[in-house]
Amino acid sequence: MKKTFINILIAGTVLFSASCKKFLTEESKTKLDEDKVYSNVELIETSLKGVYANWKNIRTDEQGLITMMGTDELQQGAFQMKSDALKGGLDRYDGNLNSLLNYTANQWNLRWPVVNEAAKMIRGLQKLNGAPGTKEATLLGEACFVRGFMDFELAMYWGEIPIRDLNREAELGFRRQPLRDVWTFIIDDFTKAANLAPAKNDPGRATSGAAWAMLGKAYMSAPESTGLRDFAKAKECFEKMMGNYTLVPYKDLWDYSKPNTTESIFEFQFSPIYPNNNKVQFQIGSRAVQSFFGDGCYYSGYDKVVPTVHAYETVANGGVWEDGDLRKRESIRYDFTYYGETPTLERITWEDLGNDYDELKPHVKKYEDFRTDKHSGMQINNEWNSGKNMPILRLGDIKLCYAECLNELGKTADAVNVVNEVRARAWGGTLPADKRWTVASPDEFRTMMLDERIRELFAENWRRIDLIRTGKFVDRIKTYNKWAKQSGSIQSFNMLYPIPDVEMKLNDQITPADQNPGYH
Repeated sequence: MKKTFINILIAGTVLFSASCKKFLTEESKTKLDEDKVYSNVELIETSLKGVYANWKNIRTDEQGLITMMGTDELQQGAFQMKSDALKGGLDRYDGNLNSLLNYTANQWNLRWPVVNEAAKMIRGLQKLNGAPGTKEATLLGEACFVRGFMDFELAMYWGEIPIRDLNREAELGFRRQPLRDVWTFIIDDFTKAANLAPAKNDPGRATSGAAWAMLGKAYMSAPESTGLRDFAKAKECFEKMMGNYTLVPYKDLWDYSKPNTTESIFEFQFSPIYPNNNKVQFQIGSRAVQSFFGDGCYYSGYDKVVPTVHAYETVANGGVWEDGDLRKRESIRYDFTYYGETPTLERITWEDLGNDYDELKPHVKKYEDFRTDKHSGMQINNEWNSGKNMPILRLGDIKLCYAECLNELGKTADAVNVVNEVRARAWGGTLPADKRWTVASPDEFRTMMLDERIRELFAENWRRIDLIRTGKFVDRIKTYNKWAKQSGSIQSFNMLYPIPDVEMKLNDQITPADQNPGYH
């Protein structure tokens, strides 16, 4: 990360080359330009747009799936597990999940340039000292939101992390900081963002509503050991913003002709035209479909992640889905028939997977983009160009978070009512009597909520965080993830990723002694 910081200062990119040390001994040739950039509000806004683009890029292609792997909701496809033993460690939680694993190192390295650029903007905007409502102040709110969100993810995935407050750089350095300090910093960023970011903004940019939502999530997610977890404060944050959004029909959330609905709080903006496509369907579609119909079928792909049995089966068969829940068919593809022809496995038997073939078992459907299909008339003809918007924060999620807070505050009956509001949407607006929750205890509510969040938020990249913050990471994964169950290797320390080996080699303030417990 220290090397990443240096590269950002000099070149604006992340490059692992020996030449960077040379820059440390030379007079800076960029300092004057940086001083100009971060004292000019128009140039800061241009830089901010670049930061949003880099953040959005984290959620594209295969790299956008890494933190979704290895949960009770999604697992890697069988052929992927067989052909890439190193990446297989993300589901097996075996010795391949270590500090040398490039897939997790890349997740670490992708986030720090965003954090650093946001930190530079924040320092510059603080010097400009704009009054609330001015452009300087609203941009400061947005930059705080971005840094807060990145730090939130980094802290959830790695635990103690460096704090990039450039006003205290001499004090903080590049060391990992105590969890309480890290989470205090995250909460402070979201608090500033909530008070300064604009109420309305261009699609894909932060608002005060998004900041209040994330501040609430931060209060829910801060480790209990920090003393900062506070469901009452989280509840208040959610109450400040929920009234500005409304639930829409669930299918509208995945309709590319209806982007940025009234439910959307913050979503990444994509299109099926390169370079604004997200390429996700290429990774999550079916290899068997691709072998039959080619890349011109909009649900072709390469099975990088597939739903666990628990995430696609009915309640009667040990899964999460209840009869009549409309979210099921919007979230998961069960039928692979394409214009009257049904594919088989005969063209991919060379994979030799025995009983593990899963290319025609249920797949993620939410990100399928018919505009890329050879029958769409758009002449794109390749699922690699998939470009649906991706929801990052939406009201359905926040209502369920709010219900959790109510339950933890002893208001379980009120919490049940909120959940039933979300569930009513899942049955077309009227919730059948036998589908209404009538939860008797807070513990029963917590258990039921774990499955409800799969139904509502399947494949929206909240699952790993949900399992970590609720303390159910190991139990749920070893029970429902096929590969983790077979391996039997998952342990409590796997809740955090290992600090990358390259980080420890390049940053003398993070050494092997600072590695997360259990890894080497």
